[in-house]
Amino acid sequence: MPAAAAPIISSVQKLVLYETRARYFLVGSNHAETKYRVLKIDRTEPKDLVIIDDRHVYTQQEVRELLGRLDLGNRTKMGQKGSSGLFRAVSAFGVVGFVRFLEGYYIVLITKRRKMADIGGHAVYKIEDTNMIYIPNDSVRISHPDEARYLRIFQNVDLSSNFYFSYSYDLSHSLQYNLTVLRMPLEMLKSETTQTRQESFDIFEDEGLITQGGNGVFGISSEPYMKYVWNGELLDIIKNTVHRDWLLYIIHGFCGQSKLLIYGRPVYVTLIARRSSKFAGTRFLKRGANCEGDVANEVETEQMLCDASVMSFTAGSYSSYVQVRGSVPLYWSQDISTMMPKPPITLDQADPFAHVAALHFDQMLQRFGSPIIVLNLVKEREKRKHERILSEELVAAVTYLNQFLPPEHTIIYIPWDMAKYTKSKLCNVLDRLNVIAESVVKKTGFFVNRPDSYCSILRPDEKWNELGGCVIPTGRLQTGVLRTNCVDCLDRTNTAQFMVGKCALAYQLYSLGLIDKPNLQFDTDAVRLFEELYEDHGDTLSLQYGGSQLVHRVKTYRKIAPWTQHSKDIMQTLSRYYSNAFSDADRQDSINLFLGVFHPTEGKPHLWELPTDFYLHHKNTMRLLPTRRSYTYWWTPEVIKHLPLPYDEVICAANLKKLVVKKFHKYEEEIDIHNEFFRPYELSSFDDTFCLAMTSSARDFMPKTVGIDPSPFTVRKPDETGKSVLGNKSNREEAVLQRKTAASAPPPPSEEAVSSSSEDDSGTDREEEGSVSQRSTPVKMTDLGDSAKVTENVVQPMKEVYGINLSDGLSEEDLSIYLRFVQLGQSQHKQDKSSQQFCSRCPDGVIKFAF
Repeated sequence: MPAAAAPIISSVQKLVLYETRARYFLVGSNHAETKYRVLKIDRTEPKDLVIIDDRHVYTQQEVRELLGRLDLGNRTKMGQKGSSGLFRAVSAFGVVGFVRFLEGYYIVLITKRRKMADIGGHAVYKIEDTNMIYIPNDSVRISHPDEARYLRIFQNVDLSSNFYFSYSYDLSHSLQYNLTVLRMPLEMLKSETTQTRQESFDIFEDEGLITQGGNGVFGISSEPYMKYVWNGELLDIIKNTVHRDWLLYIIHGFCGQSKLLIYGRPVYVTLIARRSSKFAGTRFLKRGANCEGDVANEVETEQMLCDASVMSFTAGSYSSYVQVRGSVPLYWSQDISTMMPKPPITLDQADPFAHVAALHFDQMLQRFGSPIIVLNLVKEREKRKHERILSEELVAAVTYLNQFLPPEHTIIYIPWDMAKYTKSKLCNVLDRLNVIAESVVKKTGFFVNRPDSYCSILRPDEKWNELGGCVIPTGRLQTGVLRTNCVDCLDRTNTAQFMVGKCALAYQLYSLGLIDKPNLQFDTDAVRLFEELYEDHGDTLSLQYGGSQLVHRVKTYRKIAPWTQHSKDIMQTLSRYYSNAFSDADRQDSINLFLGVFHPTEGKPHLWELPTDFYLHHKNTMRLLPTRRSYTYWWTPEVIKHLPLPYDEVICAANLKKLVVKKFHKYEEEIDIHNEFFRPYELSSFDDTFCLAMTSSARDFMPKTVGIDPSPFTVRKPDETGKSVLGNKSNREEAVLQRKTAASAPPPPSEEAVSSSSEDDSGTDREEEGSVSQRSTPVKMTDLGDSAKVTENVVQPMKEVYGINLSDGLSEEDLSIYLRFVQLGQSQHKQDKSSQQFCSRCPDGVIKFAF
């Protein structure tokens, strides 16, 4: 019998920092301002951080009296009314952490936030602004000439760009993990509660245990998965000295949420991407893996589906699917000192026993279970060996590791040269990806917290019975994960992940009884909404790692992208090259300093004096390891025992130690998500409460004159939808702005945003694939009028954008005929005289534009 359990809501959501000459007082309260905690920070220590948590929960009246006494006691003259001894320094919403360079400590506070998503009533916020305050008093400050430079480097990590947090929902874990913890057996929660009572350090911690009979509810909070926490190093110094409610863990990546309306029934589609803080950095500077098995550009993407009409983890319907992207797990790099557009790939270390790949896949087995499916999109056929170096080495590593795994848990390797298929006229890239996606989702399954609905019995589908994963009495679990990579893990990878996500979304909707078959087609409102989320997701991750937005999108591979997209592709490519050449080194220094990879130390070289950061990320080069891992038994024994289930989600003693379990009265504020969400104690608006600003399928994608079929699963022609493929300029710009605002796309180009393109996906392959890219993306005309109109609307912009010199052999008439040829399609062009004339001059129907 599942326990009545709920996540514990942090009691520190509003903060005020008060200042005296000798101390800072950080006063934190819950949102209702009924419970308060106080931190005392000493300002007389020039270099050490002295923090005292009195571990007392104050009422509002007690806090007022405390602040009054502090104000009175710190006045310059006793009884003087004109001057105050206690100053209100700043208001905030959370503590990012504490950091020290060469002088004293700084405190980093979140001063602005914006709600981005709602998961079962638990709000997810984006950091909008922060404030960094120096703690020691000026009278004890010991100045250092290099302090200001370290401060600038640290602040180059823009905390207002795609950093997220939540007071009650653990963003570092998947929805499957969080809900599995809440469904632990009642007996285990009772025994764990007893243990928590004995070890509790707060005298007010267990007041909620004194409850009557069935009114008790277990509150649970878990330790975050530190791989995806970006301020872990900043909080490390206070982790063991303050109450856990002060610790606010933030993730970096992407968070977007949209509303899918199915005949008035709201379904929230949420996309969360968690970027790994291990071996983090920028393109070209961070490639492959480090000595601990952490790879560059490793991102865990989770798509969630929830029925928004029921807002509860225990009573609501929730589903999720997780997939991963990451650099090829080998020791490899690219030398960018030559300023080549396509730097050569080199393998830095010989690894005959696939040591680094073993560490990486061992981590994945522990977090996701089996099977691990590797989809490798790297090129396999090249005139000059470049990307193929990685393919060959990865095949050898996976083959070696699979020798020692049990046959049912071996790593599944799927090589597919996506670039080659894109060039081919006979192959449809997305059709092939759809086949791969179906096979992957069938192997891994997905998570849903409800038993199979009766819809699957009344409207059976043969694919449903072949679905993998693990079926449990309360629903289904995803076991295993898809790991997608190309060279950069940007453009090609994002399209492949979208196709797998689209396939999983169909199964998720079917499992919740919202569609009658687990199939979704393109050109439906639901898929357009989902595609926009993935585009924003891809743009954001590409900016963070590559320095520009995506170059090739889903529309590009569907071959319906407008011709204007090509000029944007060129600009994104140039932007990436600029970023890689001029700004990535500074960004890498900032990331190393922010994550604590480098600690400034007096008497040692400064960060900007290091010739390379290789030794910072590869610790084994600086010391001898006491033990060496086996070449054959390369996995963790406990992990193999519980496969295909992920070891992190198994109920065992090691995992129970990571949980904090308390028992509350069912109306306690710490677990009352209803009052937390609706906030009856304050004046609120419907817009804020119900997130009406998010993208909606009915408002943004459904045609205004929908007729008799308002279903978001109906295929509509592009010109019938609320957002057509081309659309007019003003509508399109307004739609993009609204989408970016709702889905938290990155800010306009700044120092971090002005950057460059994915080598594997676009710019660097322009030599071989440029003409093909133009060829495979035909121009779609929504209105074919007379020749003059076509020339005015299309040919003239082509002159301006592409610099085509029509006097050199390509006439305006030829372009007009070519556009008509494309619009009529291959099947009808023989009946059109102008198309026949064009084909006689250009038999293959191809115009190669020279730049």
